[in-house]
Amino acid sequence: MATPADQRLLELLDKWLESLELHIKYSTLDDDSYWKIQPWVEHQRPNGWILDLAKQKTLALKRSIEERVAMGDSKFADALELTIFLANLVGSEHIERFIPLAEPRNERAVELQAPDDAPTIAAAVVSGTREMPKFAATKRSPPPSGTAQVARTERRESRAPRTAAKHGSTAEPGEAARAEPADAAREQVIADAARLVQWGRKWYELPELIARMADRPPLPVVRRILKENKSAIDRRAEGE
Repeated sequence: MATPADQRLLELLDKWLESLELHIKYSTLDDDSYWKIQPWVEHQRPNGWILDLAKQKTLALKRSIEERVAMGDSKFADALELTIFLANLVGSEHIERFIPLAEPRNERAVELQAPDDAPTIAAAVVSGTREMPKFAATKRSPPPSGTAQVARTERRESRAPRTAAKHGSTAEPGEAARAEPADAAREQVIADAARLVQWGRKWYELPELIARMADRPPLPVVRRILKENKSAIDRRAEGE
């Protein structure tokens, strides 16, 4: 019988597989359409072979978990969850070469055009429960062949600053205005931040560490939650 940890991991792997299927579909898009189709976090656009490899490994891991469940192994999923947590906590680096989560409910309506200049077609969009922000994305060139730092710098310079919808203020470059996060998501981010601070992580490390954990809000939303709740996080970290 599957344990709660088994069920959580299998649900997570199903979500990853769904995301990878979307990425494979998006691999035929031109660069400009790709950056508008989802509210992406900062990353380098993944190549086709990376997506295929990720899908193969995800399916292999899912089969391993299902085999362990059939064997009655109740510790395997717990060990995997601990590994994922530690990889995010102490093994993560400030890089953009990862495959961000893509969700059908976040897919935007954009004019799509294949890289071979095929006729433009309308995107099939799955309706979400909230209205996603609309913005004019600047034309992006393919990532340079240099280091991750060069790719990060050149891509940031190519973006025009976006204006936040809330209070008419100007958002930080590269961060679009987003809908307010749910109370549960905000509380989870605050709890994560307080725990990480107690464990000695620096404040500037928190946004990326938390955003890369499973089922957390996108990086811009995490940054905003941390900024708006810094005093509460400090108090909780001190045990008050």
